[in-house]
Amino acid sequence: MTNGIEYMKELVEKLNKASEVYYQGKDEIMDNFQYDQLYDKLLKFEQESGIVLAGSPTKRVGYEVLSTLPKETHPSPMLSLDKTKDVEQLVTWLGDKEGLLSWKMDGLTIVLTYSDGQLVKAVTRGNGHVGEVITNNAKVFKNIPLKIPFIGNLVLRGEAIISYSEFERINNLLDEEERYKNPRNLCSGSVRQLNNEITAKRNVEFFAFALVEAKGINFENSQTKKMEFLKEQGFDVVEYKKVNATNLASTVQWFSNKITSNDHPSDGLVLIYEDIAYGDSLGHTAKFPRNSIAFKWADETAETKLLEIEWSASRTGLINPIAVFEPVELEGTTVSRASVHNLSIAEQLQLGIGDTIKVYKANMIIPQIAENLTKSSNINIPQECPVCGKKTSIHEENGVKVLVCENKECLAKKIKSISHFVSRDAMNIDGLSEATIEKLVAKGLVHELAGLFSLDKYKTEITEMEGFGEKSFEKLVKATENARKTTVAKFVYSLGIPNVGIANAKMICKYMDNNFDKVRHANKEELVNIDGIGEVIAESFVNFFADSDNNKTINNLLKVIQFEKQESDSSKKDMTGITFVITGKANIFTNRNEVKEIIESRGGKVTGNVTSKTSFLINNDIMSNSSKNKKAKELNIPIITEAEFIKSFNIIV
Repeated sequence: MTNGIEYMKELVEKLNKASEVYYQGKDEIMDNFQYDQLYDKLLKFEQESGIVLAGSPTKRVGYEVLSTLPKETHPSPMLSLDKTKDVEQLVTWLGDKEGLLSWKMDGLTIVLTYSDGQLVKAVTRGNGHVGEVITNNAKVFKNIPLKIPFIGNLVLRGEAIISYSEFERINNLLDEEERYKNPRNLCSGSVRQLNNEITAKRNVEFFAFALVEAKGINFENSQTKKMEFLKEQGFDVVEYKKVNATNLASTVQWFSNKITSNDHPSDGLVLIYEDIAYGDSLGHTAKFPRNSIAFKWADETAETKLLEIEWSASRTGLINPIAVFEPVELEGTTVSRASVHNLSIAEQLQLGIGDTIKVYKANMIIPQIAENLTKSSNINIPQECPVCGKKTSIHEENGVKVLVCENKECLAKKIKSISHFVSRDAMNIDGLSEATIEKLVAKGLVHELAGLFSLDKYKTEITEMEGFGEKSFEKLVKATENARKTTVAKFVYSLGIPNVGIANAKMICKYMDNNFDKVRHANKEELVNIDGIGEVIAESFVNFFADSDNNKTINNLLKVIQFEKQESDSSKKDMTGITFVITGKANIFTNRNEVKEIIESRGGKVTGNVTSKTSFLINNDIMSNSSKNKKAKELNIPIITEAEFIKSFNIIV
C-alpha cells in the first residue's frame, strides 16, 4: 500500500503541475490524452484504496485564483462533469428519458447576473468555489447583451471562447513574450485582463449553456424552453439537439462530422436530461452533478515508426521538435507529422529515432503522439539553429524546457517582416501566408528576402510540405515570377520602413519622379518638403536607408526585380486635397482596394469614416440607409457611384 500511496502522490503532483501550466500558462507539459490516462489511473487507485489525498485533481476543479482581480465565493460550488468516451454508456445513462446534446466548448466558464434588465456582474468559475469578478471585461465581449428584456433577477452560465480563426489572427499580433499555445489559454488570458481595452481587442465570444435562475418564468419543466428563453433575451447559446435513446448515437455522429470544420474550440459534448425536475431530483456527488454527463470522443490511435525529429525555428526564437513518422490513416486523413511542442514533452515520451509510437488526433483535428512503446531516448538536440546556424540554448521556466535560438537577427524571427514584404499592397506574392513562410524559413529554404524569388530550386522540398502539392508549387512559382515586376512605391512600402505606409510611399516616390536611386538617397530636408511627410516619417526613412544591412538586402533584391515604367498622363485629374470614403460592394473595379490605389496614386486620400472633411462618399447604392450614407446626407457630402467617379476623374478601366 505504501508504494501505492507514493505513486498516487506522484500522480497528484504531475497532474496538478500540468493543470497549473494549462490553465495559467502559455504552454503545456503534457497533452490531453496523457492527462486523461494519468487522471484515470489516479481515480482507479482512489476507488480501490478508499484514500483521496489532499489536493487531488479528482476533488478540485479549474485553476487557482492568482491574479489581483476581485474575488467572489460562488453561492454554491460549480461542479465539474463526469465523463465517458463510450456512446453505448451514454445511451445507457439517458435510458428512456429525453435529453439535450450540445457542444462542450473549450474556453472559460463565466457566470452572468442581470438585474432590472442590466448586466451587473460577471464572475469566472475559478477553482469551482472562488471565482474572479470580470464584469468590466464581460461588457466588451463580442456578443454579450448589456441589456435584456427580462426585468427580474437572472443568472446564467456560459463559456467565453476565442475561435480558431481569431486565435491565429490575434496570436500573430502579440509580442513574443505574450504568445499563447492554444485558443483556451488565449481566452483565459484575455478574459482575466486588468485592462478591458485589451479584452475588447481579442473578440471574445460568449455562448450560454445553462440558465440558473429567472424567477417568475414557467419553463414547463423543459431544458429546451430554458434555452429558447435565453435566445429570446439576446444570448447566443451553444448548438444543441434534442435526443433520445433511439437517435442519440446518430446525433453524436452528426456533431463528430462537424468538429473538423467548426471554428469554435470544443473538447467534447454535454448531455443533460430534458426533464428539469427529474434531473434535479438526482442530486450530485462531491464533484459531479447527476443531471448531466460529458462525452469525449474516443481517440482513434495508430502505431507507426518514428523516422526523424525535425527542428522548426519560429518567430519567437523557439526551436520546436516535430516528429516525422511513417504515414498512417487517422480520422479519414493521412498524417505523417506531429508537433512535440517542447523538450519537456520529448523527454517525457523518451523519443528516439526508430521508436514505435502511437499517434492520434487531439479533438479529432491536431496530430499528437499518444505513447512511445519502445522509448529509446536517442534524439540529438541541435547545438545550432537550423535557420541561421547560430548557437542554441535550453531555457527552463515553470518546469518547461524549451530550445531557443539566441541570435536576435535570425531570419526566423522576422516572419512578420517577410509577410509584410509579400502582402498585396507590397510585392503581392500570392500563396505565401505567414504559415507557409514559417515552413519555408524553418526548412532553411529562405535565408533572405531575395531568396523568395528562387523557390523554383526547391520543388521536391516544397511539394513534400504539408498542405502543398504540384499545383500549389507551380502557383507559388508563378506568383513570384509575376511579382518580379513592380512599382517603386510598392517596393519601398514592402521594405517595412517604420512609420511609412503605402500612401506615404506613393507620395515620396511621386515627388522623387519614381526614381529609386533618388528615393534611397533622399535627405531629411527633401522629405519634409513633401506635403504630408513630417519629421518623424522623414527621420525613419533616412535612418532606414543609412543602415548597411538594409542596403545589402535591397541590393540583393534589385538583382531579381524590375521596376515598371510609370509614364505621366496629362489627362489624369489630380486628386490632391480631395478626401474620399469608399463603402459598399464594388461593381466595376475588382474591389474597393483598387479604387483606393487609384485615388492615392493621384494624391488623394481615403479614410474610413465620413466626417466634415470628407469630399466624396463612393457608394454604388446611393439610396442605402447605411450609417455612412446617412452621415454624408447630414453633412451635405456628395454620394457618387463608381461610374460617376470614373467619369468625373477621367479614370481608365
